[in-house]
Amino acid sequence: MEKVTSLQVAERAGVSQSAVSRVFTPGASASAKTVEKVRKAAQELGYRPNMMARAMITGKSRIIALVVAYLDNQFYPHGIITASVAMTNDLTDRCNAAGIPVVMFNRGQDGADVSSVTSANVKGGREAGQFLLDCGHKTIAHISGWQGSSTGRDRQKGFCDALLQAGMMPQLIDVMYNRETAVEATETLMAGPNPPDAIFVGNDHMAFAVMDTLRGKLGLRVPEDVAVIGYDDVPLAAWAAYDLTTMRQPLNRMVDATVEALLTRIDDPTSPTRHIEIASPLIARGSTRPRKGSRA
Repeated sequence: MEKVTSLQVAERAGVSQSAVSRVFTPGASASAKTVEKVRKAAQELGYRPNMMARAMITGKSRIIALVVAYLDNQFYPHGIITASVAMTNDLTDRCNAAGIPVVMFNRGQDGADVSSVTSANVKGGREAGQFLLDCGHKTIAHISGWQGSSTGRDRQKGFCDALLQAGMMPQLIDVMYNRETAVEATETLMAGPNPPDAIFVGNDHMAFAVMDTLRGKLGLRVPEDVAVIGYDDVPLAAWAAYDLTTMRQPLNRMVDATVEALLTRIDDPTSPTRHIEIASPLIARGSTRPRKGSRA
């Protein structure tokens, strides 16, 4: 089909070409009558604004890039903005130097002047550890995520703080965020001299692998022999096959905060960086025992 131009829309609507431009420019001034005529003409002709041409005039592309990784984790494909990488300081510096606003989703970066939106990972890890203590567990392990990521480090820190405060030394295994390493870590823990009776796993994706290994390969019961708690609360966690106790990441609130922070930086590149943390509630299900003194 022949490309429809703004001049054709202007002729159809009986207005100037600049009026068409104002109608399709956010924040520009145009009367309600003009807007109605222009949008009606645009719809009839099948007109779409040329965003690249506008970018050359305004200096703003209004294009947002998503740098995405780790899509085998069910948390990331579920939602509108889904991004998770370990951005190097060099890449961050290059983006800043080029005037490209950056907002990290579900990741932070130590010492970098870059905005981020995460759940309250330290607090969430601490609550997960305290919950297992309250359930009466005596030997608690943590299969943490990659320590090169802020989420892995922060969740581990909160968990260790809770156990150390209670006078208990946690068993720790650091792995990459994937199923295979979670399986190996589970086998290592359970084959050790002091196998745990509860495991806090760095995210739900790995927690499913832990539960499958405990019940399938090792013939153990969850939670009677070993309790398991994850982090994220992906939809699969509520399925009867897993019924996983987990820390829920408030995805919609995190996405909203990310969009808001990014648009703020786009509109005002001099605005201060923000590090937003959103609380993660604990969702108790059947993969853990009830707290002592509570009803099942």
